[in-house]
Amino acid sequence: MPRTSRAARAAATRPPGARPARSRRLPRLAAAALAAGALLGGATAPAQAQPTRPLPIILHPDLDHAGSTVALHEGRSNSPVARPRAVQTQGMDISSYQGDVNWDAAVSNGARFAYLKATEGTTYLNPYFYAQSGGSFVAGVIRGAYHFALPNVSGAAAQANFFVDHGGGWTPDGLTLPPALDIEYNPYGADCYGLSQSAMVNWIREFSDTVHDRTGRYPVIYTTTAWWSSCTGNNAGFGATNPLWVARYASSVGALPAGWSFQTIWQYADSGSLPGDQDWFNGPYDRVQALANG
Repeated sequence: MPRTSRAARAAATRPPGARPARSRRLPRLAAAALAAGALLGGATAPAQAQPTRPLPIILHPDLDHAGSTVALHEGRSNSPVARPRAVQTQGMDISSYQGDVNWDAAVSNGARFAYLKATEGTTYLNPYFYAQSGGSFVAGVIRGAYHFALPNVSGAAAQANFFVDHGGGWTPDGLTLPPALDIEYNPYGADCYGLSQSAMVNWIREFSDTVHDRTGRYPVIYTTTAWWSSCTGNNAGFGATNPLWVARYASSVGALPAGWSFQTIWQYADSGSLPGDQDWFNGPYDRVQALANG
């Protein structure tokens, strides 16, 4: 029998409609940033960041990002977003979908902070993460990493450790925000991942505690008020420790999940003048710096 190439074998086993894997070769900018020690949390990356093959359930990790399920479930308001009355700081969040980011242009358009998707589940690493982290570091943008949670796939501690081991760390260098947990509607099935409200609270608590044990920082929690109410029973037990990053695509931030009297970050739109999703930090730039410094 004639021998088939690796590419041909991969194409033959790829699910219908799936996209070929992108090249995971790091751009030169990322390599330079790595050499300069610019990784989040002081992590060390290989010369080429190559995530392990995703489990079958993770069908489209490049499309799973902070807010990827929000508009589908909660819609978008037709009203223009009102600029907050208090002093706010503009930022953004990105994933592999944005690829190589022009950070100088983002800064020129007002970006002062950014969250970057690092991981999903226990098998997926954003192939652009180290390039994006290095680019933001060079541009002087305060940035942090976030993890897209899949609570039905594996335990919270396993996902938290995978996250911290692959970019989700923290170091008091003035440019690194605390790690963040993206917990939102399940893009692959039941909204609450088949977990009861109490089981979901326990999962989030274990993830949060594991990240804190590993990094010294409690993770920022990204969610929506509606999802939190439905899937945790509107649990009020995280507001004292975990900063809130709330998503609502409307003219105002609206009601917040129980336990939080204010949001630290508001994701107010999934497109705009900056790459990726659009965010307001609830305070002036020196408060962003304060959050980064712990």
